[in-house]
Amino acid sequence: MSSVTSSRARPRLVHVATTDMSLSLLLGPQLVAFQKAGYEVIGMSAPGSHVADLAAAGIAHVALENTTRAMSPRRDIAAFFELRRAFRALSPDIVHTHNPKPGVYGRLAAKAAGVPAIVNTVHGLYALPEDAFAKRAVVYSLERLAATCSDAELVQNPEDMCVLEGLGISAKKLHLLGNGIDLKRFHPGTVSAERVVSLRASWGADSDTVVCGLVGRLVAEKGYREVFMAARELRKSQTNLKFVVIGPTDPDKSDAISAKEQGAARVDAGVVFLGFRDDVHELYEAMDLFILASWREGFPRSAMEAAAMGLPLVVTDIRGCRQVVDDGETGLLVGVRDPRGLARSIAELAGSAQKRKTMGMASRCKASAEFNQERQIKRTLSIYHELGVPPQKTAGASG
Repeated sequence: MSSVTSSRARPRLVHVATTDMSLSLLLGPQLVAFQKAGYEVIGMSAPGSHVADLAAAGIAHVALENTTRAMSPRRDIAAFFELRRAFRALSPDIVHTHNPKPGVYGRLAAKAAGVPAIVNTVHGLYALPEDAFAKRAVVYSLERLAATCSDAELVQNPEDMCVLEGLGISAKKLHLLGNGIDLKRFHPGTVSAERVVSLRASWGADSDTVVCGLVGRLVAEKGYREVFMAARELRKSQTNLKFVVIGPTDPDKSDAISAKEQGAARVDAGVVFLGFRDDVHELYEAMDLFILASWREGFPRSAMEAAAMGLPLVVTDIRGCRQVVDDGETGLLVGVRDPRGLARSIAELAGSAQKRKTMGMASRCKASAEFNQERQIKRTLSIYHELGVPPQKTAGASG
């Protein structure tokens, strides 16, 4: 890859995701870091309320009309052509895509537009080795095709590295990136005791209540239905439990948790729904344990955040969760779609304050050692440099 010869003051770096929420909440700190390092950073996604947050952080945004989480081949094809037009107009030096869907059509569009350097982050392959052959065949074929267009594949999960190598993707392209969070923001003890008491009281929890927290989009694949079933079962014998759910609805998804289901969980199991919150770091402080019952994850951010906040975790034994939780040390692993197993593990931790404390301390230690986002930022910047697109320091750049 030859060095950039652009006349622009700084190399133009475009990150493509499905939603503005992903750009802001999941990638925001990285985008800001890349800009400070000396890149002109542009985010591309469907428009939404988080575009204002990007603007406040100094990140430009280009709205895409056809990106959607919903299953829509017609719109995905339209998104390819829309992106190709946008890339030709912007002439970026690097396009960095984020899977699943933008990672496929975004890489193809960038190649078709003649973008000099194409990078993709594999947040978690949409198919797992244990999935049905038909699903694996489609997903793996698309990944292999799209990978022919990229110069670097940044893989968050080591289990996905093995799969991609098995697909014949060049080892020179594959880089194990890992995943990380802002450990300064997600740090226990940063919220006042008065605030914690106030939060818990607003959920109907006192000092004797064990608050079980969940964070994530309200879709079935996050395991909410299994958690609701476990909560109903536990309510018969564990009167001191309170389940609190933080996360937005996702009506574009066919498996969205309906308002009717949420209402039933409120009535039958006393579940509290808080919707989307931007103070989630404070909410973790008011929890006693964290639950993630997903069917599929890449490298779950919410679980890393909970671990960094010193919480014990009950998570499913799947790719991603296995990288966050050491079973029996920082939390407990349970089977997928197993509400009874969930109930048993939740009851085990709810019944022992000492076990929660010990596992929570181990979680924080693991997070401090393994989940610092600065490592991922530095690794990504080094790969941009290796591809011949180093940042251009300006008077206003720092890093």
